[in-house]
Amino acid sequence: METVTFDEVLDIIESFPEKQRESIVEIVKRRLTEERREQLAQTMKESREEYSRGEVRRGTVEDFMREASQ
Repeated sequence: METVTFDEVLDIIESFPEKQRESIVEIVKRRLTEERREQLAQTMKESREEYSRGEVRRGTVEDFMREASQ
């Protein structure tokens, strides 16, 4: 498989008609949004698992700072 550089990709995209370039932008935005949602869902799942295992502590910022300085 041939490797394409970022600049080459931009050049290819710039050669498309405006409507297609707008579609590409929207598709990339949607995919990034979905990727972020999936990452957030994974982080939330891991956090819940840590909480259920008792690996999460609660407290104020002051509590954290006091503990961190010890």
